[in-house]
Amino acid sequence: MPPHPSARFVPLAFTRFPPGQMLERARAHYQELNRRRSVRQFSPEPVDRELIELAIRSAGTAPSGAHRQPWTFVAVADPEVKRQIREAAEEEERRFYRERITPEWREALEPLGTDEVKEHITTAPWLVVLFKHRFEVLPDGRRLKSYYVDESVGIAAGLFIGAVHHMGLATLPHTPSPMGFLSKVLGRPENETPILLMPIGYPASDARVPDLQRKPLDVIARFIPPARDPHS
Repeated sequence: MPPHPSARFVPLAFTRFPPGQMLERARAHYQELNRRRSVRQFSPEPVDRELIELAIRSAGTAPSGAHRQPWTFVAVADPEVKRQIREAAEEEERRFYRERITPEWREALEPLGTDEVKEHITTAPWLVVLFKHRFEVLPDGRRLKSYYVDESVGIAAGLFIGAVHHMGLATLPHTPSPMGFLSKVLGRPENETPILLMPIGYPASDARVPDLQRKPLDVIARFIPPARDPHS
């Protein structure tokens, strides 16, 4: 099907690497990401705003349904706003741990050592809250539908987390539930729904993380056709 007459295209900027260099780059990228860990103990050491801006710019390169880019990243450094967010988040977390958590969920969380105390919200120098757009409001008030919102925003969140790790900082994808308080505290419009609260900063000097193992390749992947056994 030919492109629509109004569509505009430009030449693709693409660098092709020799196979050996491709493998080196792929291995180095995997090894770097494999060192990434979610961190709950942060240093209050300041982090330059430009680093946060660049992480958001990196996230903004994510593909999205119909190129709607249905996301807003709200970056918070104001101590008072962070205090309000922590108070509201901890209130929701107390309800969760006391009233809503199921035995199965509690068992799943035990290896992580989580509880309702969310010190990272006020200790980390930055909080970034990711909102998804259920629709876009045009200047004339009309609503523009967003497509594949969850998929698009999920990809952007992954790129953001990868960018933060690549620059030498740490984060934690935090999902207090429900999260409506974030819309209220941050004054976001009705078309935006909060999905992630991410503290950003340097890990505390005594930061510790759970001793966890990631699933191996043969568990998380299937190849069709499967690799031929060299001994067969």
